[in-house]
Amino acid sequence: MKLALVYPLAALAEIGGCFAFWAWLKLDRSPWWLAPGVLSLIAFAWLLTLVPAEAAGRAFAAYGGVYIVASLAWMALVEKTTPDRWDLIGGAVCVIGAAIILFGPRG
Repeated sequence: MKLALVYPLAALAEIGGCFAFWAWLKLDRSPWWLAPGVLSLIAFAWLLTLVPAEAAGRAFAAYGGVYIVASLAWMALVEKTTPDRWDLIGGAVCVIGAAIILFGPRG
């Protein structure tokens, strides 16, 4: 699977899974929310194994930047809370850092 697809899908799976737990614990949703939440977190873990990186830590670190931007998009689209300029600047810095980690020249 292409990296441009793996990271966004992993982010969606992780955020969806974590939100299911959030909804159960913080929004008084049914415990049945946990079943798709757990499946979503399993999908997240599996998707990260598809990242073509020499070290798991590097793949996970680079994913962090994608996760941050995806979380801001979730906040805007699902939670209907508009990210402010500091959210957007911080997200951009994180994506740049993720790109450096993943695509930087290795000796």
